[in-house]
Amino acid sequence: MKLYCITLFFLVISQIGFAQKDQFTITKNEWGKEGKEKIFLLDLQNPNGMHIQLTNYGAILVRAEVPDRHNNFEDVVLGFDSLAQYQQPNPLFGATVGRFANRIRNGAFEIDGVVYHLDTKGGKHSIHGGGEFSSALWKVEKTFKRKEEAGVVFSYFSKDGSHGFPGNVQSKVTYTLTKNNEIKIDFEAKTDKDTHISMTNHSYFNLNGMKRSIVDQEIRIDANTITAIDKDIVPTGQLEEVRNTEKDLTVQKPIGENIFKLANNGYHFCYVFNKEINKPKKVIEVVDPTSGRTLSVVTTQPSVQFYTGNSLDGSIIGKGGKAYGKHIAFCLETQHLPDTPNHPNFPTSMVKAGETYHETVIYQFGVD
Repeated sequence: MKLYCITLFFLVISQIGFAQKDQFTITKNEWGKEGKEKIFLLDLQNPNGMHIQLTNYGAILVRAEVPDRHNNFEDVVLGFDSLAQYQQPNPLFGATVGRFANRIRNGAFEIDGVVYHLDTKGGKHSIHGGGEFSSALWKVEKTFKRKEEAGVVFSYFSKDGSHGFPGNVQSKVTYTLTKNNEIKIDFEAKTDKDTHISMTNHSYFNLNGMKRSIVDQEIRIDANTITAIDKDIVPTGQLEEVRNTEKDLTVQKPIGENIFKLANNGYHFCYVFNKEINKPKKVIEVVDPTSGRTLSVVTTQPSVQFYTGNSLDGSIIGKGGKAYGKHIAFCLETQHLPDTPNHPNFPTSMVKAGETYHETVIYQFGVD
């Protein structure tokens, strides 16, 4: 009887340990304030040990620690150690961008004969919606834990006329961490007036944990064309064929293979996916041969701005005192095509009054 009780005791303990290991964890702590409003840092971890951090300031992805082929975990996104650094001007590390990602020529577009003039921050063109969403204080609507996933829902209300855009827009961003080491981001918005919406996440990735540049990492993008651009990186309205050129990424190759042959020694192009509009598809694959980490991107969005950190020059000091230099990371900003409101031949970004905008991107991490 005594032996039976001891055996039962250890069986129960082992089951408790297994259950704990098989669960997601979410913690929420105050990180700072903006005026009287609290700003939070939220930690999510899945049963595999993958760990991400989020903040409601800018609905930012602060950290993403993922395993390499030897199960060593490293952070693979650029960012800062303190909230104060995110509150200063920066390249929008990890931020949610809206109302309209990327550029709108001359900061203007027309709807039903009415011309709307957007905030250009003193420049010539509107960029990333004037920085509204990326510096907004989002509300933490809720956190959730399910058997296969856990996540956080952020919400933000943008008033009619904010930064020049028409319509009262209620937006929502849902970050979900899955058991399969995926970060799923759902973007939603409802408007009471016809308007243009294109939201994206502005994370900078480096699969080797920022120990080296990204030039040896290999990438494939399922896109035969890019948006042709002018000197201001604004689309002309034409699509440019990239196959068999230095911009061709239809076949997996090292990022550094052609990077120094391009203007400004880097990629800064909007690749238009070979896919149906609004249908999810795996469209991007990245591999770091040294660590074995892989990143696949599944999205409903029609295009991606692939940017290789060409403007970073070491003057920005990030996590752990690391100076972020040129080509230390890349962006994969899935979005509607830049300047779509001024190009009726592009897939529409118009959201009608009463309609709901909804797009999804899934960053799938693995090992090779």
